[in-house]
Amino acid sequence: MSEPIPVHVEDSELALLTDLYQLTMLQAYWKEEMTERATFSLFFRKMPPTRRFMLACGQQHAAALVSRVRFTPTTLDRLATTERFDPDFLDWLAEWRFSGDIWTLPEGTPVFPNEPLLEVDAPIAEAQLVESLLMNLVQLETVLASKAVRIVMAASGRPLIDFGMRRMHGVDAAVRGVRAYRTAGLAGTSNVLGGLRHELPLSGTMAHSYILAHDDETEAFRAFARHFPGTTLLVDTHDTLAGVRQVIALLREEPKLRVDAIRLDSGDLGELARHSRALLDEAGHERIKIVASSGLDEHKIATLLEEGAPIDAFGVGTQMGVSADAPVIDLSYKLVEYAGTPRVKHSTGKVNLPGRKQLFRRQDEHGSYVGDVIARRDETLSGADPLLLPLVQGGKVDAAHMAGADRARERVQEALARLPARLRRLEPREKDDDYPVELSQALQRLAAP
Repeated sequence: MSEPIPVHVEDSELALLTDLYQLTMLQAYWKEEMTERATFSLFFRKMPPTRRFMLACGQQHAAALVSRVRFTPTTLDRLATTERFDPDFLDWLAEWRFSGDIWTLPEGTPVFPNEPLLEVDAPIAEAQLVESLLMNLVQLETVLASKAVRIVMAASGRPLIDFGMRRMHGVDAAVRGVRAYRTAGLAGTSNVLGGLRHELPLSGTMAHSYILAHDDETEAFRAFARHFPGTTLLVDTHDTLAGVRQVIALLREEPKLRVDAIRLDSGDLGELARHSRALLDEAGHERIKIVASSGLDEHKIATLLEEGAPIDAFGVGTQMGVSADAPVIDLSYKLVEYAGTPRVKHSTGKVNLPGRKQLFRRQDEHGSYVGDVIARRDETLSGADPLLLPLVQGGKVDAAHMAGADRARERVQEALARLPARLRRLEPREKDDDYPVELSQALQRLAAP
């Protein structure tokens, strides 16, 4: 009988969650006795056309996770089977620990091209090894949080529920995605594990299969409402408005039943919501809310609300769960300093900013963001606070700089209020919409050919 296939990565396997060339470079560094301190910067060069800002998410969690990476006897045995590594090198890996520093943006910070989401300062072998792990973690959560926050903006304060687990790209993405959604401002999730792990309230109704499994739709409604007082009933299995009328008739028959909402999941959601609202109000059920789902994204939600659809909450699935319009960012992790000397990659279209850096965000007298300055790490800027914080120092996490889930969520709401209005628009970005990001004079001098 074959071994069961694991569905997640254990902490003991994190050291193997890397690309082969990271390990071959490590062995080369080891053989050449290259142990000087290096700095790597994690950033992206281009904003996706459908984004006006990205929401940095996952970088602090990823930085903290690095401190737990170890090569266990089992992982070393598995590496040995590849016949690529010297036994003495594998013995060296057994003692490997991350001993460096990681500077990160706080979770939930809006971020723009070429700005470092984090920087790693460590002996070069340590900083090199964690590249793939850091990029994987930050890529996913930043992409999902950036999509989710657009949907939050479109909903204009109405609750949003994550329904996307079934079509997301793997179980890891489904669980970690809930963390990104909480940061972005979602009200709940149908994902039980994700919700319990990341403390986002669980929310859900029923599937059409429950209705179809009963011979009578009204009896299905009756049974479910009895099982779960205050539930939301899915009314569109056969005929949406007929379903609404059945709910009204059921509540007339059994006035002690409590139904808090109905859910619309097909058809013209705006028109159906208007008719449903009229039927419910006429029957005296003004308190019953209307929840809408079915292929929604920020543009569809914005259109529904602009047209006055009386929808109280939205369930959003696939479009958010895979960030369908911008599923990837051009994330890079580049060496910018080694042995105290700034390093620059000059490849066409892939130039990086050298040296250890700091990011400053400037504000006007009203507290609105007016532009950023990327500077050298040891610089200060009058009237602007540094955004990169030393989350990991000497291989240990500094809890004082770790943003809790609630604080990250609050930071997003504060940032949205401070972003220029043009950056909160949902339309594809135009050239004049770019947020100003400058280099300090000291960094310009360092980056000059």
